[in-house]
Amino acid sequence: MVKVRVAVIGCGSIAKNRHLKEYSANHQVDIVAVCDIVEGRARQAAELHNAKAYTDYKQLLKEEEVDAVSVCLPNYLHAPVSIAALEAGCHVLCEKPMATSKEEAEEMIQAAEKNNRKLMIGHNQRFVASHQKAKQLIESGELGKIYSFRTTFGHGGPEGWSADGADSWFFKKEKAFVGAMGDLGVHKADLMRYLLNEEFVEVAAFVETSAKQTATVDDNATLVMKSESGIIGTLAASWAYNAAEDNSTVIFAENAIVRLEDDPNYSMIVQYTNGEVVKYELGGIQSNEEGGQTTTHVIDHFIESVTTNQQPLIDGYEGMKSLNVILAALSSVETKQIFQMEK
Repeated sequence: MVKVRVAVIGCGSIAKNRHLKEYSANHQVDIVAVCDIVEGRARQAAELHNAKAYTDYKQLLKEEEVDAVSVCLPNYLHAPVSIAALEAGCHVLCEKPMATSKEEAEEMIQAAEKNNRKLMIGHNQRFVASHQKAKQLIESGELGKIYSFRTTFGHGGPEGWSADGADSWFFKKEKAFVGAMGDLGVHKADLMRYLLNEEFVEVAAFVETSAKQTATVDDNATLVMKSESGIIGTLAASWAYNAAEDNSTVIFAENAIVRLEDDPNYSMIVQYTNGEVVKYELGGIQSNEEGGQTTTHVIDHFIESVTTNQQPLIDGYEGMKSLNVILAALSSVETKQIFQMEK
């Protein structure tokens, strides 16, 4: 078996707790190099995974024979580093949001196509068992017409998760570009596009910085969204859910209400209009909380896409469409109007 030679650029918490762990568990992967501007962080990751440590990603790409790269960096570096890796002939798995503008996202897609390489964006919500089951129910027609939804992703904030704690880049606009809306909200925008299998055409948003006093980005955001067929719903993203994480979605349809990750014991509950209730135990959703699930299936899917030459489920175009929902929300906030999205 020929192994995929992988490098991880950025050795913060998402790399440490997700990418490196999941690459290490994949028998088709050989982690050959890691990179971080904090030398101690790079060395620690390198020792743990028997890889070579770098502090300069350009040097890594020049010196190492790498098949695939994970980009686990602050948001403003996603595009330039991904493009450099694609230009060096590497397949790229980039963390979300994929870029800080539509133009950057388009440049990433062009680099992937020009170099005939895979570009995948790490939207892990699509791989959650309850979400996949809900998509099957919707597509089967069993639920009838979908009317509306509400989806939420909130926790106490990145300071409890990020390698830099309260001094994290997540709170700094020049590096993060957006706050909770880009960190968590973009996941739910991607999820709803995936579940409903249609695009959003109108977005209105309200954002606040109320919980993190030193942040220069939003820590609470609420979006109202309308799809092509007229499905309307709300998306809430927050770094102020201090007591417990909420990663739930509820879909209101003609024949049933579907509750996803909304119950501590059942990952999906379907309440039919005839009074029947069906409860599913499908395994927990991945969580940053202690004791939470750590397998996202993102890495395995990325490696499978590379080894079988298949298009990833969340390629650059899909990543850009989900990013565009967040960009539309920003435009709505700036103009105080409902933003009409391009078709």
